Amino acid sequence: MIFTIGTANPVQPQQQRFWPDSRPLVERLGADFFRQLPEKPGVYLMHGMADIVLYVGKAKSLRHRLGSYRVANPDRMRRRQLRLLQQVMRIELEECSDEAAALAREAELLRTLRPKFNRAGVWIGPPRFLIWRTINQTVELAITKTPITGWQVFGPCGSGVIYLRAALVRLLWLVLNPSLGSHAMPLGWWHGRLGAIVTINSISQGLELALAKLLAGDTEGFIGWIGERTQALIHAYDLETRDTDLETVVTLVEAKLRRTLPFHTAEQSEAEKSISLDPLVLFAEEELKVP
Repeated sequence: MIFTIGTANPVQPQQQRFWPDSRPLVERLGADFFRQLPEKPGVYLMHGMADIVLYVGKAKSLRHRLGSYRVANPDRMRRRQLRLLQQVMRIELEECSDEAAALAREAELLRTLRPKFNRAGVWIGPPRFLIWRTINQTVELAITKTPITGWQVFGPCGSGVIYLRAALVRLLWLVLNPSLGSHAMPLGWWHGRLGAIVTINSISQGLELALAKLLAGDTEGFIGWIGERTQALIHAYDLETRDTDLETVVTLVEAKLRRTLPFHTAEQSEAEKSISLDPLVLFAEEELKVP
């Protein structure tokens, strides 16, 4: 299945709601909890009933990240996120020296605790590759088990490559359609539901170079390029989407460049000897689930 960024889908009318969005965390934890959050990197653990850890996350700024959970807006949050917020009873914080330390601590906690609402990083799985190529003023992006001839390759990566591609696609949409914003994205893209191959049409000047430099490790240059090309964004939710996806992309690219852990355990490698890993199998993102 191939989706194309070329013309925007018609914006579907939304039913107007006449009641305020719920604030389950504010009601349980109090407004002072959010006012006192540190503007420092770290990890946070969301606990439910019986003090079971439901979700582990990391943040460049704990105040900014946790502040985004104050309002349970069904138009901007995925259903899984809304279910999580209804179950959280307390939030535990761990400050870290920098974002890299927070990322490492998050990875450690995920493998140890395997929280119910986390997906990526809970199990060490087989490697995957983000592959991309340019053809006649289009860019195609896909995820494969092994590199494919004729495609540029970023990897090997863990399961986070699914989130990386989804965030990249949304960012490139905003670059190409800053006046339309996220509401005009093709159906499902905001939620990360993509086809096996995503084709991006009408490439803007510098897109191919910016993408190549990003995946070579120039995250600062990519941040500047995205900021310059999305100056026309005016809606707060579009700016928040852009900033969140930028953080996702930068975190995952830098994590890949630092990665030293294996993708397989010895037991998994033995089990996979009997499995035929077809390099032409492309991963659709229907499996993409985030809290």
